[in-house]
Amino acid sequence: MKTEFTDVSETRKTITIEIPTDVVDAEIDRIAKGYTKQARIPGFRPGKVPTTLVKKRFKEQILHDVMHGLIPRAVDEALQERGIEPVDTPNIKDVAIEEGQPLKFTANIETVPSFDPGDLSSLQATRPSSEVTDDAVDKTLQRLRERAAKFEPVEGRGGETGDTVVVDLERTDADGHIDRHENVSIELGSPVNPPGFDAELVGLTSGTKKTFTIHFPSDYSVKEMADTDVTYSATMKDIRRKVLPELDDEFAKDLGADFTSLDALKERVRADITEEAESSATRQVRADVLKQLSERVTFEVPPSLVDREMDRRTEEFARQLMQQNVDPRSAGVDWGQFRESQREAARASVASAIALDEIARREQLTVAADEIDREIERFAAQAGRTPAAIRAQLEKEGGIARLVTGLRREKAVDLALSRARIL
Repeated sequence: MKTEFTDVSETRKTITIEIPTDVVDAEIDRIAKGYTKQARIPGFRPGKVPTTLVKKRFKEQILHDVMHGLIPRAVDEALQERGIEPVDTPNIKDVAIEEGQPLKFTANIETVPSFDPGDLSSLQATRPSSEVTDDAVDKTLQRLRERAAKFEPVEGRGGETGDTVVVDLERTDADGHIDRHENVSIELGSPVNPPGFDAELVGLTSGTKKTFTIHFPSDYSVKEMADTDVTYSATMKDIRRKVLPELDDEFAKDLGADFTSLDALKERVRADITEEAESSATRQVRADVLKQLSERVTFEVPPSLVDREMDRRTEEFARQLMQQNVDPRSAGVDWGQFRESQREAARASVASAIALDEIARREQLTVAADEIDREIERFAAQAGRTPAAIRAQLEKEGGIARLVTGLRREKAVDLALSRARIL
């Protein structure tokens, strides 16, 4: 077998391969014999069709089978001889195959060169403070009060900022299209209300009706409504004021049996905020270290890996929308533009993964069978399925190798963090 390697770049190689005629013809004969046993041609008994006729009748299918048998083996052999590991399926082009002729083709390969990820002790990150202030605790307690608020009927006055009013609303847009909605609850003063809308309702008493026009500014967040006039007709039906509970022991007890006093509630709130702050600080340090590792990959990362990561990020965002009961197809997202916006982040993510793989290789980091078992058990617990079912699915989809790669990269992250200088 003849091979000729061409270095297109550090990560892209082209291999021109020529498989000898005798090997090609032997494979054609072998495949043709299989067709002979199954061929049904008028005038010949099953299995008695001449091989020359089979080769002629089923030429395209036979040559297709020969290519799919010889080409992958030839590519694997050529890569192994050079010690090259492809990061994606080789792209096969310019295939020339004919009986009595050598099989010639070109394979485009994407690979990652061996490189030095540098001294891990030179990595440096600053850990954000996880100190929790009294103000942060007070704000959380205030949000808890807001959730527990009650709404009491208002009599003898019109609506005020902070009230929740119930109105029948008729909306006429610039094109004359009318929308009618009954019993709409509106919090006066809410930032989600149209500009100037609240001022028109403040002071209205129950049973009164008012018609007014709102002009939406040219920089309004909803582009379809920017620089347009909308006319509203509102009938006030009910006014309620928000009443917050007192911040005392009784309020704490109402939140759960675990809280016997306001002090106990404050202690839990502070502990929860501290835990989240520490988790956030840990994530920040990890992100800083991975960013520095990605910057140590100075060669062009394989485009296929970047494209795959861009696809993953796009699909993840679509899943998040679906979890919020939003149809990605009608969410008004320019998916092509969103995908392209992820290119730089995807490149950095791929580069950091490449660096972690090289660290794992140099440090001889391995993943034991029991570690794989524990990870599968964790997946199973999250999915509400049995570990055996998860393992079977992973094996069917070729996911065990990806799982091992992920675990090995996590070990490389831990190693990098342990050697980095954390301020």
